[in-house]
Amino acid sequence: MSGSTPPRKRRFPLRKADQGPNDGPHGTRDDERGSPGAGASLGPAPDRDELPAPAHHPAPVARRRAAAIREKARELTREGARRGGSRARAGLGYLADRLIEMAPRIPVRDLAALRRQFPGLGPEELADKLVAGAAAGTSTVGAGIGAAAMLPVPPAMPTELAAEITGVAAIELKLIAELHEVYGVRPPGSLKERTAAYLSSWSEERGIDVMKPSTYDTALGGRMKRQLRQQIMKRMVRDLPNLMPFMVGAAVGAVMNRRDTRRLAGRVRADLRKIQVPWDALPELPPLEKPAEPLELPDEL
Repeated sequence: MSGSTPPRKRRFPLRKADQGPNDGPHGTRDDERGSPGAGASLGPAPDRDELPAPAHHPAPVARRRAAAIREKARELTREGARRGGSRARAGLGYLADRLIEMAPRIPVRDLAALRRQFPGLGPEELADKLVAGAAAGTSTVGAGIGAAAMLPVPPAMPTELAAEITGVAAIELKLIAELHEVYGVRPPGSLKERTAAYLSSWSEERGIDVMKPSTYDTALGGRMKRQLRQQIMKRMVRDLPNLMPFMVGAAVGAVMNRRDTRRLAGRVRADLRKIQVPWDALPELPPLEKPAEPLELPDEL
């Protein structure tokens, strides 16, 4: 053992870096680049549309919140529709009540008064005069409401429509009553019963057959009010163009009201001609009652 290096002084070889497997440099493993067998492909990448889309699953709390918001929106929509419908029915009912209250105050000329005012005219010529005057009156009302609609007061538009409906209805009710006088078919009964009959004629746009009382109403009941509400709704829809600005509504209102009044008169006269009673065959009728507070109507009437 002499001459040998003691174990404590024996030097170990320095630890060298890991050279990888012994199969040469081409098979060397690179942890950062991956294994040789799993290298990146040099071919074209697949289309993104073919890749599966990641599934999005909202949290349960978000789903419940969205469902609650949708349900609340549906409830608010239904409630708004109910309230709007209730207000519309209330407005139509108010106008119907106004017409029922106003109708007995409309001054109506009987046949004797009409013949004195328009001497020498026969039934058809006298009816033509009445229709022309009523058409001029409703035309004036339509033009006035159309002119008022150009003012910058949008909240007043429903009021303007209501004023036009009641004004035109009063003129047309007077026309209907006097046409029945001209054709010799005055409805029997009191002022209230005749007024109900004329309202029925206006709402249904037809003449009254006095020989068939079951074909028209003589009572101001629920059925009469329903008919009036339907007619008022039709008139309001037709009168909406009268509210156009820049005086266009005035011209449109005048033309439409004149046309509607003539059309109503044509239908009523067509029905009354079928049951017309000649003047020489008419029994002597009592004069019509004068209303206590007569309604003011245009001078054309």
